[in-house]
Amino acid sequence: MEIIHFEHNKQAAELVAKWYDSPPLAYVHSFGCQQNVNDGEKIKGVLADIGYGMCDSVEEADLILFNTCAVREHAEQRVFGNVGALKRLKKDKPGLIIGLCGCMAQQQSIVDKIRESYPFVDIVFGVNGIDTLPQLLCEKIAGNKKRILLTPTERAEVVEETPIRRDSNFRAWLPIMYGCDNFCTYCIVPYVRGRERSRRSADILAEFKELVAAGYKEITLLGQNVNSYGKGLEEQIDFSDLLNLLCTVPGDYHIRFMTSHPKDASRKLIDTIAAQDKICNHLHLPVQSGSDRILAQMNRHYTVAQYLELMDYAKEKIPGITFSSDIIVGFPGETEEDFEGTLELIRKVGYMQLFTFIYSKRSGTKAATMPDPITRKEKTDRMARLLSVQDEIARKLVADMTGQTQRVLVEGSGRDEGTLSGRLTNNLVVEFTAEPSLVGSYAMVHLTGSRGTVLKGELV
Repeated sequence: MEIIHFEHNKQAAELVAKWYDSPPLAYVHSFGCQQNVNDGEKIKGVLADIGYGMCDSVEEADLILFNTCAVREHAEQRVFGNVGALKRLKKDKPGLIIGLCGCMAQQQSIVDKIRESYPFVDIVFGVNGIDTLPQLLCEKIAGNKKRILLTPTERAEVVEETPIRRDSNFRAWLPIMYGCDNFCTYCIVPYVRGRERSRRSADILAEFKELVAAGYKEITLLGQNVNSYGKGLEEQIDFSDLLNLLCTVPGDYHIRFMTSHPKDASRKLIDTIAAQDKICNHLHLPVQSGSDRILAQMNRHYTVAQYLELMDYAKEKIPGITFSSDIIVGFPGETEEDFEGTLELIRKVGYMQLFTFIYSKRSGTKAATMPDPITRKEKTDRMARLLSVQDEIARKLVADMTGQTQRVLVEGSGRDEGTLSGRLTNNLVVEFTAEPSLVGSYAMVHLTGSRGTVLKGELV
């Protein structure tokens, strides 16, 4: 696997400075997952590297970039709605550059749709083209009216040292790998983000040390499947080894990670979480369904029994650990018996939080061709039943923590005036009265009660 290092694009910076009468502003909006958010931070970093400032509204911008998500149909509809709304703005401001990038731009059908139906879009590039952005802008500025809509291509290289402009000064995303090899039948990700490529541990460690030195309190390791980290590298290392390596870095911080795939999650991973104080006592392990028949049709490569065995082991080894998961309701052919299996699994695990989705057909995936006789009403009814079960579980879990005193990372304002919101290492949220100056730091909070699934507390 080839490693490419980003280089400052002096030519692009000179051209940008010459083209605009004053320093130009860019509006960058990222849709979708944490990986997309991190990509958006890199896009901002690259743009800042060549002379762009950032702004918070499209009306102020000289460059507008939508960093897109292709996981669900609703996300695509939102993007096209936002792009379409820019037509009038472009008419009033002809020099405005409009771009579309990210996962949607990795699909040729999307590029074709932009070419045919959105002639005011100037630049389109995929998830692997962030480091090429300065060159694309040079071509656009120099060519003026020329549109640059790149054909989606998969890229095997890993680009290191890309400039980044982080959205937070105390929470950071740190990618450890890119792409996915699992090809779940409902998922478009392997087709748009490519095959798995792991970063070298030395590069990850160097970036991690920089974040700790800069004072970041929470560092989240990212990958489509972090549990398969290390595959394809010359060095012999797996995800647990990487976690142990990072935990040797001195400092006051904690580590989270996402997303894990159950087929690759191991007892070694659980033992590592149990042994390392700097790793949060929370595990996000997407199960998707509680039916072995549906799991097989999803191409998930594990059974309900195997999943529950790992969860029971985690409960045994890590007292107080909490779990979250992803659930798809209404997968093609899901029966009432299949759905009841999902409800039973939810009750057995006792999740702190669920990210639930009604199945969304994605063109190009195997599941899109499967018969789907379930009506929309059946799917929404099942979703309502599932949410009711989960709400009851989460409320009890939260209420049972009353009386404890916990260290929390203060993240921002609470729902009530004068309150702040913080997160425990087990990922539960607590609200308490405190001064805004505490945001971004740790605080000891006594848990006094709960409101729904949110804890209430008092600053110690």
